[in-house]
Amino acid sequence: MLRSMKTTYAFDLQGFPFGYFLWATALLCIYLPAVSLGQNPPRGEIDINTFIAELFPIPPDDSEELFEALLQLYASPLDLNTATPDDLATTFILSEEQIRAFFDYREKAGALLSLYELQAIAGFDIYTIRRLLPFVTVSTKAVSIQDALKNPGQHFLMFRSGKLMERQKGFAPLDSSSNAVTRYQGPPFNGYLRYRNARSGAYSFGITLEKDSGEEVWDWNAQRQVFGIDYTSFHAQIMNRGRLKNLIIGDFQMQAGQGMITGAGFSLGKGSEVIRTVYRSTTGLKAYTSATEANFFRGMAAAFSITSRTDLTIFISKTKRDATQDADSNHSTVTTSLPITGYHRTPSEIEKHNALREQNAGLHFMHRFASHRGQIGLTMLRTGYNSFIQKRDLAYNRYEFSGKQNLVAGLHGDYRWQNIHFFAESAISKSGGTGAIGGLIASIGRKLDVSVMVRHYARNFHTFYGNPISEATRPINERGAYAGIRWSPSRKWQWSAYFDYFRFPWLKYQVDRPSVGYDYFLHWLWKPSRRLNAYVLFHEKHKQVNDPSAESGEPTLVWSIKRTAMFNINYEVPLQCAFRTRLQYGGLKNERTAGSNGFTVVQDVTWHLSKVEISGRVAFFKTDDYDSRQYVYEKDMLYAFSIPAYYNTGTRHYVMLRYTVSKQLKIWLRWSQTRYSDIEKISSGLNEIEGNKRSEAKMQVMYQF
Repeated sequence: MLRSMKTTYAFDLQGFPFGYFLWATALLCIYLPAVSLGQNPPRGEIDINTFIAELFPIPPDDSEELFEALLQLYASPLDLNTATPDDLATTFILSEEQIRAFFDYREKAGALLSLYELQAIAGFDIYTIRRLLPFVTVSTKAVSIQDALKNPGQHFLMFRSGKLMERQKGFAPLDSSSNAVTRYQGPPFNGYLRYRNARSGAYSFGITLEKDSGEEVWDWNAQRQVFGIDYTSFHAQIMNRGRLKNLIIGDFQMQAGQGMITGAGFSLGKGSEVIRTVYRSTTGLKAYTSATEANFFRGMAAAFSITSRTDLTIFISKTKRDATQDADSNHSTVTTSLPITGYHRTPSEIEKHNALREQNAGLHFMHRFASHRGQIGLTMLRTGYNSFIQKRDLAYNRYEFSGKQNLVAGLHGDYRWQNIHFFAESAISKSGGTGAIGGLIASIGRKLDVSVMVRHYARNFHTFYGNPISEATRPINERGAYAGIRWSPSRKWQWSAYFDYFRFPWLKYQVDRPSVGYDYFLHWLWKPSRRLNAYVLFHEKHKQVNDPSAESGEPTLVWSIKRTAMFNINYEVPLQCAFRTRLQYGGLKNERTAGSNGFTVVQDVTWHLSKVEISGRVAFFKTDDYDSRQYVYEKDMLYAFSIPAYYNTGTRHYVMLRYTVSKQLKIWLRWSQTRYSDIEKISSGLNEIEGNKRSEAKMQVMYQF
């Protein structure tokens, strides 16, 4: 018998002007035809940080976007009676063989009546089902939208705030002996307010207000889409109204194909899930839920069912972007960069806040094959700016986008044949640059899975919202080939590995010649029981970089080698306590230097009491310098994310308390501190702290209606 428990959910949503707010609220009050909704057993809680740490023990560059994507899946669980193969693939839990077995079962047995029915599907073991449960539901009863509004799946108000206990230079009085001539304009605390009312598959409505430490508490500038608080967020969404599958007013994202044109703001990259991460699922429109203040659309989007297997999605967006702008003799202004930090604390940062107007118009046409075999789709996106975009006149920027308008269009498709899943996408931008990606995922029996993927992104391929898998941060100037394998000889053992080769045909930042590189990853997992699991991994990446010792003139390249090794063991007594121990090593060197090395030892403990959960960590770290810094996931408050860098020599510890005051009210308190033994100042510039310790206090309150 599977055990599950009640949990709460939350969203992070993007703002919109007040007139649209009233319009969207009225839409949600209109009667909608019955939608497929129903009761389900309570779902078990899940620690998203732990789930991500299992998928990506070595944190990817876009960890926050990945966290928000999985959080959205957790907060809006999939209805197994309407889910598509792409929907199930987004969980990163099921193999290709398990996905095929699920749809074979659903086709023969009909709609599922209970989540416990998963135990009857071939290849679904208890471990897999327990991991899947937090992300899925089963609807067996149709209700009207009025009934859905009376019984929302999520309805809460949440507030979070925190501050550093030590004073940073940005909050100190101006010092005549310092080179700094400015300070942060706002108070040293951060604030985060979120409201959400939603029911999965029916509707969603949410508002978010957020300010970072150092930002002003209130600043109204409607022309720049600054509505009081530095970051405002709003969306209203209705789903499954006859042929109208999805309607969103406010902020949203779009995921289609392999992410070549619209990549939903995140790319899962390479990790211990060596099979599933090469494939991007076409999940369509989603309300924007990230705290990242960039790479989203703001406007209106709708998806329609033209036939039972053919969908059309159209969207328009008019938003503001942070921009660094200069005067120019040929244009009134020239935009040289588009910052995405989201910080607006100093006069120079405030000047860049939402300075650039961006307009987008796009469509996505998709046709699904019979029996869930696959699909084929067309995507187009036109982007326009009110300022000429021109990056700095440097050699590596020669093929970067310049101008006021861009158009990118492409085709994508995938097909499932037995236990093999083929996928591909190609696109072309206004510049004539092309991008293409193709591969396959295959289950060879129940014990062996393989994946293969090749990619090509021309040096003049320009896609602003695309984010397919790549070695670089953007899909441009890259060619590569990837192969992954996972072998599970028994339920207790699993071995995974991948190898990825990549080539950059043109110059890159701090790489003044065409370059190549490769990396490989080895992962061994042992899980003898539900309570105990352990893994060992090794990752090594080789890349060509500029020779730091070379004299001026003809640039020369040397090999840079980065290594990571890790041992992790978890022991958990469900609903009582959990222990995690991690030993981690990392090093970076090239042919001309001695290199930099570092390690950390971490011990985590969590205790569950009747109304209180207490979590804590003690860590010791030692690195030669910042180059060998160690990143380790930390447990944080519900829907918060923490992954600090450990560097130099010192200790890191935190304690967090979650108190369930009542069924409606929960409170979190968290205190953390890093102490260094070999430095007298922490950080630099306006973030500089006098002394050798950095402490942070945080509080969060959530009320469920």
